[in-house]
Amino acid sequence: MSHSYGNPFVTVADAASADRAQFIRRTYLHLAGAILAFVCLEAMLLQMPGIEGLVQKMTGGMGWLVVLGAFMLVSWLADKWARSDASPAMQYLGLGLYVVAETVIFAPLLYIAIHYSGDPALLPMAAIITGLLFAGLTATVFVTRKDFSFMKGILMVGGFIALGVIICSIVFGFSLGLVFSSVMVLFAGGSILYTTSNIMHHYRTDQHVAASLALFSGVMLLLWYVIRILMSLRR
Repeated sequence: MSHSYGNPFVTVADAASADRAQFIRRTYLHLAGAILAFVCLEAMLLQMPGIEGLVQKMTGGMGWLVVLGAFMLVSWLADKWARSDASPAMQYLGLGLYVVAETVIFAPLLYIAIHYSGDPALLPMAAIITGLLFAGLTATVFVTRKDFSFMKGILMVGGFIALGVIICSIVFGFSLGLVFSSVMVLFAGGSILYTTSNIMHHYRTDQHVAASLALFSGVMLLLWYVIRILMSLRR
């Protein structure tokens, strides 16, 4: 598969303006495609017979801990494939695998939001809020052109802390409340700033699939906790 880039192995910051614009355009088109695929797959999954039983198995007892562990493993593999230099097919396989993983892990949250929140506008509202936050964060990076790569260490430490809290909540049975969800929205926003900055400065011009996966991950994390906040406020 040939690319029109003059040199696909240079970073975006060092690329010609036309190559940089093409990389950014491809990245966001792939992000849009991933979101559309997620919506279609989720709609089909939530309409499948036996979905209620699946949700109960995923969330009952230690089931959610198993699901979370499987999701982390699949996410690591998908990201590795998306960053692969072996072939474009492997990169797309990674992105597709990650979309499927997000579809599965979102199923319990969306099922509960649809059937038990009592507010049919909750999910559309969450999508709009997530979209506006994402647009604002993206505009911040593109307008200021600031390099947010310094956030890598902060996000890594914050991610491990958040994961530890989530695992403890599952093991010891306590609820993660509104404050935790609010902090995680900030964390997701930081992740989007960091990834968007990398898209502007540090990705290679042939890594649009990996870049779109990283952005998709941040958007899904943001959407997850926006939904949780809205559900908490409806109670």
